[in-house]
Amino acid sequence: MAKKSSIEKNNRRRRMADAFAGKRAELKAKALDEGLSLEERFEARIKLAKLPRNSAPNRIRNRCEISGRPRGYYRKLKMSRIALREYGAAGMIPGLVKSSW
Repeated sequence: MAKKSSIEKNNRRRRMADAFAGKRAELKAKALDEGLSLEERFEARIKLAKLPRNSAPNRIRNRCEISGRPRGYYRKLKMSRIALREYGAAGMIPGLVKSSW
């Protein structure tokens, strides 16, 4: 099990990214718009840089929803390889059969 603080920090980042998504997209569009003057584009870049760092979506870490583990994450199932193995062995994942020979 991951530290509760790490899990909570990631959840806070996720909420902040959702809250600032519109403003961030608007400023990014302004900064990349070549129809605007250089000063306006530069001002948009500065405003974008002044937004909180944790509001950027690339700072969100994919974590297992069961254990909070950050590594060995399967996006399709939203769980780590260890949780997948435990749930698969218990027969809780449809279509997954533990191999044995």
